[in-house]
Parts: sequence; C-alpha cells; structure tokens
Amino acid sequence: MTQVPTAPGSGPNSGSDSRSDDAPRTGSDSAPDGGPNGRSPIGRSRKDDSRNGPSKAARRGHDREILALAVPAFGALVAEPLFLMVDSAIVGHLGTPQLAGLAIAAALLTTAVSVFVFLAYATTAAVARRVGAGDLQAAIRQGMDGIWLALLLGAAVIAITLPLAPWLVDIFGASDTAAPYAITYLRISSFGIPAMLVVLAATGVLRGLQDTRTPLYVAIGGFAANAVLNVALVYGAGLGIAGSAWGTVIAQLGMATAYLVVVVRGARRHGASLRPDSAGIRASAQAGVPLLVRTLSLRAVLMIATAVAARLGDADVAAHQIILSLWNLMSFALDAIAIAGQAIIGRYLGANDPRGAKDVCRRMVRWGVVSGVGLGVLIVLARPLFIPLFTGDQVVRDTLLPALLVVAVTQPIAGIVFVLDGVLMGAGDGPYLAKAMVVTLAVFAPAALLVPVFGGGLTALWWAMTLMMAVRMLTLWLRTRSGRWLITGATR
Repeated sequence: MTQVPTAPGSGPNSGSDSRSDDAPRTGSDSAPDGGPNGRSPIGRSRKDDSRNGPSKAARRGHDREILALAVPAFGALVAEPLFLMVDSAIVGHLGTPQLAGLAIAAALLTTAVSVFVFLAYATTAAVARRVGAGDLQAAIRQGMDGIWLALLLGAAVIAITLPLAPWLVDIFGASDTAAPYAITYLRISSFGIPAMLVVLAATGVLRGLQDTRTPLYVAIGGFAANAVLNVALVYGAGLGIAGSAWGTVIAQLGMATAYLVVVVRGARRHGASLRPDSAGIRASAQAGVPLLVRTLSLRAVLMIATAVAARLGDADVAAHQIILSLWNLMSFALDAIAIAGQAIIGRYLGANDPRGAKDVCRRMVRWGVVSGVGLGVLIVLARPLFIPLFTGDQVVRDTLLPALLVVAVTQPIAGIVFVLDGVLMGAGDGPYLAKAMVVTLAVFAPAALLVPVFGGGLTALWWAMTLMMAVRMLTLWLRTRSGRWLITGATR
C-alpha cells in the first residue's frame, strides 16, 4: 500500500499579545476569539519577554509541545513504509514477475502522490494560522477547501492513469513478463488515489489543529486492514496481484473515510460549511503551486543522484540504493520535528506573536541539531549490524562504507534543514522555498554530473549530496534570520 505523509493537531486559546516592538506588523492584527491582541495557546510566560530570551520553564514548555506533536507524527511516518512492505511480502510469494510488476507500479503511485504533498503542507499553514487567531470555524473551512481540491486532483489523476498505464509502465522499462502485472496493479490502485490525496489534505487539517495522534491511529488501522485484506483477497479469493491492489484501495478508502468523519464532526461542531467553495479551492491551489515546484526540484535532485550512481557501476548503484533507503528512514525522525514546526509556527503567527514564533524556531533548531548528531552516531555504531542485512557482496560493502560515513557526519546539517523547512512551511513562505530549492538544484546538478568525469565514485556523489544539503541550509538560514517570514495574522 502506498501511504502518504502524516501530520499534527488540538485547539485554540487567546490572550494578550506579546509582540516585540521591532517585530513585523504585517498581516491582520485581530483575532476573532481573542480580541485585537489574539495570542497562541502555548501560554508563554511573561519572562519570555526578557532580553535573555525565553525562561527555562518556557523552554521546557516548548520542548513538551514539540515532543507531543513530533512523537506521534514519527510513529505515523514510520508506519508509512510498512504498507508497501506488506504488499511486497504477500505478492512476492506469487512469483518474481508479480513482485517486479508491483515494484514498478508502486514507484509510479508513490511518485504521483508525493507530487501532491503540498495538499498537506499548504493546508497545515493555513489552518494553523486560523487556529492561532482563535477562529476554528474559518480554520476548518480552510481545510475543507484543501480536501475538495484533493478530490478534484484525484479525479484528474485517475483520468490520466487508466488510459496511459501501459505507456507509463513501459517508460520504467518493465520486462514483458512483469508489465501485465504492473499495468493491472497500477490501474486498480489508481482508484485509490483520490482517497490518498484526501488523506494528505485531511492530515494537513489535523496538523493545523495540533493533532498528530489521530493520524497515527488511522495509519495503524490502515496498516492492519491492508494486511488482512491483502491476505484474504490474494490467497483466500485467489485474485493474485489484483487482490493486493483492491485490498490497498479498500484500506485507503477506509482511511480517507476515518479522516473525513473527524473533519466533518469538527465542521458541524463549529458551524463550518462543507460545501465546495470555488474561491477557496482556487486559493488552496495557488498556495500549493510554489510547494509543488519545491517538491519537483527535490525529486529531481534524487533522480539525478540515482542516475549518476547507475553510471558509476552496479556496485555503486547497489550501495547508493542502500544508503538512500537509510537516509529516507532517518528523515522520518527529522521530518517529525518539521511537522511539529509547521503546526506550531503557523499558530503563533496567526496569533500575532512573532516573538513566540522566533523562540520556538530556535528551540526546534536545537532539537534538529541534537537529533542529527544522535542519528549520525547511531549510523557509525550500528553499521556492523545493519550492513550485512542489506548485502553480502564485499565489493558493495567496500563501496558503501566511506559514503555512509559521509552521510553520518552530515546528519546535523540535515537536522537543521528539515526543521527550518518546516518552520517556513508553517509560515506559509512557499514562494521562497520554491526559489531556494531551484537554486539548490542548479548548484547540485553540475556537481553531481561531474562526479563520473573526475572520479571519486559513490563517496564523491554523496559529498555532492552534502553540498546540496549545505546550500539548502544556507538559503533557509538566511531567510529565517532575515525575519521576512514573520508575517502575522489569520491569513498570510
């Protein structure tokens, strides 16, 4: 089952404004439920306003909230790859051609869904701002616009995928024996894409509402249902790979339904309309365009890296795939902190509290650095344990090790990048993120493409990846330091 990124969520309060005199005053200066000086529900101490920064108690308060959002988000993110692992394990017993077909179809589906991840990111920032302003009705209404956009995009993807499935599978170089299975799985699974996109948008709603536990519960339920349905339909009903695809679609529809029940209940409780609003849907789409550019640029980086590794030789590309798998796994821990950042920063800015946003940004950067150091140390210490799990080929191991050490050393940079990326997403600073990622791609592409020319092998390629992360860190740090992202108010 192809799963999607999860997200955070919990309710608003208001109080006195703690904006510093030199903070930006752009955006709306009113909060519907909190008077003209609406404030974030974090409840910052007055000691936070000292020149020495937040008090120790306030820092602990930030830490508790970050953990309360990040830990369930991490659990849901870790559950994500388990969906595909279950499908692979079940289909793998049908035969090698079926498993190869699943791999190709799953790669296409994952790419299609990841392109629309902006449905979660843009919705998070918009909803969190409304929550910070104390207007839950508008927050949920904003979330519904994102959900309606998800349904429209899902319908469009189905209309494209069904007739073009054979062509798409052929582009991925499927063999004659694997292609029929890939086409079957892709066509059936495409009916679950609208549900997957609804899950993305709905997790954005819950993230903005500061709720990461509901996505975790839904992810666990979806994982269990997917496993049971796959076994029942593949073996019990004898449907083969088609049964795996239908099991996935049913599980995805169940997850989307669970999210919609939660959102609809909230809408009714707060009097928010459930009807599609064309202006709101257009606004959601416009907010998502810059994040789409960012996502496509990032995926281009990963595709270029894989293409370069393939040109280096079989051992290099095999080692690269192992490192990339570990890199993605480590990113879940860092992304969980970024998810917390999206939710908390948006809420602070919606509550007209830029100082609070800056304080929690600094705190999350520390969390990112500490997490990155911890992950780097873990890679070094655990390498004798996990490397044999991936390969027994000594040539691949020898190629893997030095590049893996580069990844370990640069994890603190990754920690900063993930956190600041989440902070700016929470601030709704999508246009800058898009430009910064395009610049990063422009720097990385020539550096990576020159690796086969000048030699250095896989280690040199991962130094180029480190350059990419360093450029991202620099562009994100310059933006956060400038303070231009601190635009307050219920809408950006």
